[in-house]
Amino acid sequence: MTSNQTVTTVTNQRRHGGPVPRAAERRGGELLSIGAVLAFLRDDFPEVTISKIRFLEAEGLIEPQRTPSGYRKFGPADVERLAYVLRMQRDHYLPLRVIREHLDAIERGEQPPALPTADARPGPLDEADRELGAAANQGPTVRLGRAELLAAAGAEERDLTEWESYGLVVPGPDGGYDADTLQIARLVAELGRFGLEPRHLRQVKAAAEREIALVDQVVAPLRRHRNPQTRAHAEATARELATLSVRLHATMVQAGLRGHS
Repeated sequence: MTSNQTVTTVTNQRRHGGPVPRAAERRGGELLSIGAVLAFLRDDFPEVTISKIRFLEAEGLIEPQRTPSGYRKFGPADVERLAYVLRMQRDHYLPLRVIREHLDAIERGEQPPALPTADARPGPLDEADRELGAAANQGPTVRLGRAELLAAAGAEERDLTEWESYGLVVPGPDGGYDADTLQIARLVAELGRFGLEPRHLRQVKAAAEREIALVDQVVAPLRRHRNPQTRAHAEATARELATLSVRLHATMVQAGLRGHS
């Protein structure tokens, strides 16, 4: 089978909704390089990058073959499996954990779990609320060392060094990192897998600093109050304002993107 036939086979499977082949069927056929796979997938998934493909491999969702020199090689079934993962993320907003459950079911020859309806899918605003809630519950009590942060964020030392150079990730006075910083690191790492580098995120950081200043203007008088209950109310107010600010930002971005479609 030639490379063109490999692409044709996968295209036909995808257009006709063919199932993801099982592990025993994944070998055979012309093997493609990661660059060839990227060029093919970009017709349907323009946001995919080589970093994204490598990340999905690291998460165990795809298992391309390796040449003796270490180069990745993808057969038709590997490409179809990768397309399935990307499609579930884009069209159904499924997290990788759930996609893995789908793939495991298909591997066993079973029907994958039912897809969520449109009303049941978590949207960006729900995710923003969930992330803020998780961070608020952990707060500054979690302290991680540098190696622990890297492991939890799935990043390398050079990544963290670059994030710190742009002020995206900032260690505490003791050199440790809290839960908020861990969440920032994870999000920066995830954005990086879509090709967004720290230099691209400077505007996000600047916008966050402006929102912080705005919230501070509202709660600063409450924080200076002698009454402990008033000061506690200040912190609760700050969290609520932060949530509303994130929701407003996310809604504006969504509205703007819809206007470009």
